[in-house]
Amino acid sequence: MMTPWPDVDYGPGGVDLAATYEEAYRTSPVRPVPGYWLTRFVLLRLLGLVYLVAFLVAANQAIPLIGAHGLTPARLYLDRVTTGAGSPTAGFFAAPSLFWLDVSDAALTAGAWTGVALSALVLAGYANALLLAALWALYMSFVHVGQLWYGYGWEIQLLETGFLAIFLCPLLDPRPFPRRAPPLVVIVLFRWLIFRIMLGAGLIKMRGDPCWRDLTCLEFHYQTQPIPNPLSRSFHFLPPWANHLGVLFNHLAELVSPWGAFGPRPVRHVAGATMLCFQLTLIASGNLSFLNYLTIVPILACFDDGLLRRVLPERLVARAARAAAAAEPSPAQATAATLLAVVVGVLSVGPVLNLLSPHQAMNTSFDPLELVNTYGAFGSVGRERAEIVFEGTRDEPGPSARWREYGFRCKPGDPMRRPCIVAPYQERIDWQIWFAAMSTPDRYPWTLHLVWKLLHNDPGALSLLDGNPFPEGPPRAVRALLYRYEFAPPGNADGAWWRRTLLGTWLPELGADDQRLRDYLAARGWLDDPSHPVPIEPPDGDDDE
Repeated sequence: MMTPWPDVDYGPGGVDLAATYEEAYRTSPVRPVPGYWLTRFVLLRLLGLVYLVAFLVAANQAIPLIGAHGLTPARLYLDRVTTGAGSPTAGFFAAPSLFWLDVSDAALTAGAWTGVALSALVLAGYANALLLAALWALYMSFVHVGQLWYGYGWEIQLLETGFLAIFLCPLLDPRPFPRRAPPLVVIVLFRWLIFRIMLGAGLIKMRGDPCWRDLTCLEFHYQTQPIPNPLSRSFHFLPPWANHLGVLFNHLAELVSPWGAFGPRPVRHVAGATMLCFQLTLIASGNLSFLNYLTIVPILACFDDGLLRRVLPERLVARAARAAAAAEPSPAQATAATLLAVVVGVLSVGPVLNLLSPHQAMNTSFDPLELVNTYGAFGSVGRERAEIVFEGTRDEPGPSARWREYGFRCKPGDPMRRPCIVAPYQERIDWQIWFAAMSTPDRYPWTLHLVWKLLHNDPGALSLLDGNPFPEGPPRAVRALLYRYEFAPPGNADGAWWRRTLLGTWLPELGADDQRLRDYLAARGWLDDPSHPVPIEPPDGDDDE
């Protein structure tokens, strides 16, 4: 007899219950209702991957972005929240975060690497409610002090997804196939999540840019999206009819398929497969951080073990069957899942009303813990791509000065450089510069802080960039120019990926001795200079997007 699995009991006399279960499944004319053991296994592994990437981003970028000497220090932000709320306690309830206890660089670093370690456990197959609750609380702590760097829709989507996952597992048992079956009500709540994600994205498009209605949006999107990848150019140069079909597929996946998540089993499978294929297309055509990988997580709730057992390894299927055969009910888990459904139902009122509203907002939270949110993406599509290019010089500023360009890890810069492949990882500063290029410096004051740091060869700021063009010493002046970027046709003679045209100056030449720059930074508490003391009271307002 084969060696028993460590997480499965055998029946009296050593009878293999799983084999009996499998045989009954194959021979019975009335098939049992498929369970969700494999669904839970795959769903949690993918969630572990997303968490791992998200915490790796924090581990590598949190200090230069929101650390004590970062571009927008979290400590100053929490001071503003305290001032606005009236007290630290009220501030905590307005923006719950463990970093209210300690927001030092050491605490941020420890939180990020703790998240990496716990995520790796989930990815390896070990998850329980306590572990997933710790991941959720840790990531929420980063989101609530991350300011504009964490202002993306997928941040609150990860919080909502991660919170639901807590109730998918037993409280303590971390094994991949524990004794407790996945609660069906939680699986249904994941379907409710994907319904809102996809329908919200579809409605915001139909209510927003007319190019989604006349089927032309994809003629611009691949070129103007935040961070294109190498395949984006090929998608951009597809025939118009192909991109029109792509928009129709977008509408099918976002406006029609979500309803199938609540349909009969075959309909649910087709709807899930359609939404899954759509997400894979988005992964192939651009770098949208971990958004598409995260969106696949609730899509998996559309599939049950009866389907997944056909595509997953037999060894894994056998383990799931053994666990199902030895499963024991848990009244406590069932009660917790029911209470979760009640909470989600009550908190869904705001998101549902938002979906029905002609003034629909996208990527919005309705409670401080981001438990049930509303989502959306690309309600408008740019027709042209503008890019900010930062340059520095060690020469005396003037017509004869020689300027050197600062490179970023992924955003378009050097027209000869191939677009990067970075997703599901995210270079957060590259994304924010994409937003800034569509606006002005007064709306993105952190760009002036970046200039100040470049003027001093600040190691933290330079760690966010693709190298330092001034290794011999800091530049005497820094400026930012605005260019229009267009994809160069494939196979062009010079091998360029982009064509760019200078549009003008986005930021004028600035030096470290510029008094206006120093006063501007000092007023925001960003100037670490004894000759320019930081104001006791933090500046009013919030620079978040």
